[in-house]
Amino acid sequence: MKIAEVRELSEKDLAERLNVEKLALDQLVLNHSVTPLDNPGKIKEKRRDIARILTVLRQREINKK
Repeated sequence: MKIAEVRELSEKDLAERLNVEKLALDQLVLNHSVTPLDNPGKIKEKRRDIARILTVLRQREINKK
């Protein structure tokens, strides 16, 4: 997910997407601990997606003040 795509979403959509991404990350980490993933880079990708979403949410929070 690109930062431009994240910025286009509304705050409600971002909150929902954040929950989905966190659940997906938890599932990937759990699966990786049981059986190694074919592409462990997906864990890193999910963490970065979560960070992008949190960054945009924080920027919007600061701009409201």
